[in-house]
Amino acid sequence: MSDLSDLHNLLSNEALSHYASGREQERLSKGTGQLELVRTQEILSRYLPPPPAVIFDIGGGSGVYSCWLAQQGYEVHLIDAVPLHIEQARSFSQAQPSYPLASLAIGDARQLNRANNSVDAVLLLGPLYHLTERTERIVALREAHRILKTGGLAFAVGISRFASTLDGLFSGYLDDPEFVSIVQQDLIDGQHRNPNNHPAYFTTAFLHHPEELKAEIKEAGLHFEQILSIEGPGWLLQNFESNWNEQGRRDRLLKAIRWLETEPSVLGIGAHIMAIACKRL
Repeated sequence: MSDLSDLHNLLSNEALSHYASGREQERLSKGTGQLELVRTQEILSRYLPPPPAVIFDIGGGSGVYSCWLAQQGYEVHLIDAVPLHIEQARSFSQAQPSYPLASLAIGDARQLNRANNSVDAVLLLGPLYHLTERTERIVALREAHRILKTGGLAFAVGISRFASTLDGLFSGYLDDPEFVSIVQQDLIDGQHRNPNNHPAYFTTAFLHHPEELKAEIKEAGLHFEQILSIEGPGWLLQNFESNWNEQGRRDRLLKAIRWLETEPSVLGIGAHIMAIACKRL
């Protein structure tokens, strides 16, 4: 766990500024964020052990997933590098007094304040793309391995290497030479930067190729199970809201995404990819 004076060591200044705006709290409740939310919940529900298993949510943001899991009877511990997120998660937790979070704290994915072999599942739904150096991502994954019980599961999410290109193409951002430069660098090495802090161009991050995420999981000592595309092609629909708001269309959209979720040739088309791994030893 880290105090406030160490925050600059947890996230880049750009990322801290990005999240201090509070936008993350609402991101999953509108637009294609709704698809990310439903699909992430679906995948977690498919693989998590039954409650009251112990879940450690690393980089859990404002607590959307943690509070949802607590409602189901899980013992959920949340850490995040952004003080505002901890306060938001505390408010959400207090709003469901029958199912509170077990703990909340400012923390670092690379140095977890948790005993060895003490949790049933670890969520890394955000930290890996904010740890821009590979060595730091490996450290975070090894920490997840350390605190997991034998047989425990890790769910690690990366942003797709191709997300900015596809977003730029379908949103019109490729008309902007500044964004084109960002995309070109993303495709070369995954190092996403937004030097002028354009509000629509995200913040300092690393974008994974699916094979890179798989390799990092293995290097950290976790047993790789599989990678799934979270949103598949669904987030690129130009008429997303009309498809999402009509139940029949939504059901067909989700069904199609499931058909494609593990297909290697289209894994990177989704904005986010999730690796599932377990601790064997």
